[in-house]
Amino acid sequence: MSSSCDPISLPLAEVDLPEVRRDVAYRLQEDFERCRDGLPEDLRAYVVERYQLDLAGEYAGEGTRNPFGKASGQLSLNARQVRRDGEAQLGFVVLKTVIAQDAGGTQSMSEWAIPETRMAVGRIVSSRGEEGWTVTWKGRGWHGAFREYLEFFGAALEIGLESGMPIAPSVKYHLPAAGETEFRTAEYAYTTQALQEVWNHARSGPMPLEKDFSPTLAGDRRSEEREQILHWLRRVPDLIRAGARPGGPGVTVGMKLMNARFDEAFQVEMVRAAVDGPEFPPDFLVYANRLFDPEREFEGHCGVAVGGPDLSRRNLRCLTRVQNAVERGEFQQAMPPVGATGDILTGKRALQYRLLGATSCQMHTVFQLPDTEFAGRMRNKTEAVLHHLIFHPESGLIAWMDHVAQRLGRKSVSWLDDLKIG
Repeated sequence: MSSSCDPISLPLAEVDLPEVRRDVAYRLQEDFERCRDGLPEDLRAYVVERYQLDLAGEYAGEGTRNPFGKASGQLSLNARQVRRDGEAQLGFVVLKTVIAQDAGGTQSMSEWAIPETRMAVGRIVSSRGEEGWTVTWKGRGWHGAFREYLEFFGAALEIGLESGMPIAPSVKYHLPAAGETEFRTAEYAYTTQALQEVWNHARSGPMPLEKDFSPTLAGDRRSEEREQILHWLRRVPDLIRAGARPGGPGVTVGMKLMNARFDEAFQVEMVRAAVDGPEFPPDFLVYANRLFDPEREFEGHCGVAVGGPDLSRRNLRCLTRVQNAVERGEFQQAMPPVGATGDILTGKRALQYRLLGATSCQMHTVFQLPDTEFAGRMRNKTEAVLHHLIFHPESGLIAWMDHVAQRLGRKSVSWLDDLKIG
């Protein structure tokens, strides 16, 4: 297995500005100004017609109108937020993580069900001296009643249907600590089936669901043993499926992996455990949420999760290692689709993840940045974010997709194309 010190060539890392065809650059600058007060009514169709670029992505096996979605967190915990995202034409939304419970209301992971008291967005400097952004907050999962989460899930599904935006719940199920041998399967069954009941009232087919391996686990005693982490990844997908309603359409299982506090070679081991370990592998992965800094302090608490350029660089390196391991035949099962997350503040960063196989991008920090970071004048922050991610002439997705199209000798590309450039 490669060591974390091996040199890795990251896609587009050495290119500061995109090489955009002159006619495309002219149209893009025009649209960047024109769309500052509002995006086109059908954003995907507009970009296809205007640029011959298709932004359609995929999340949990469902098509999305663009690859950008909101990651689980405090920006997806009420219906108003979801509705605003749908109106802005966001690709998909993953709801705030709920803590699993059994029929009696017992939550073995109850320490994650605490309310947020404060959240702060601020600058962060990477190990290479690059400035970026990170969001720090207290609080972890959904802290209200489970029935309230189910009501919220139902309302979010209705909004998603109206706006053509996939919705998925996120769940933190029981994970045994080192020395414990049993998973609390009653929590898996009760929580999964209760969510499915809500889903089945609104939708048909399998329910998409993310299993959240929170970055805060990296600071928990449960994550001190490498073999214990691998044990979780090998068992959890099958436990979720086994807990689903019998005889029904089942669940589309996604595993949102954390950055463990070990080297990058272990990150590859984590992916391989998730893919090769279960009897029925996950349908998709999300890779990989934030870094854990045991020395960083916030609100009197030492040890918090952080983002920024160090996060995206590590994630891109690790996805490259995974890709190389797959190509060397070191995985027994085929890699499932991957959703990217981590420091996605520009279209360029999103495309870097896509060139390593990501079919979607989950974001959180970008929605928290000050309004001064965006050229859009619209009142809907999500719409201003999409304007920035897609239309920015230097960092936006259209510019960088045109750059890649030229590298590949093609007039157009789509997000879901099999893209790979040297």
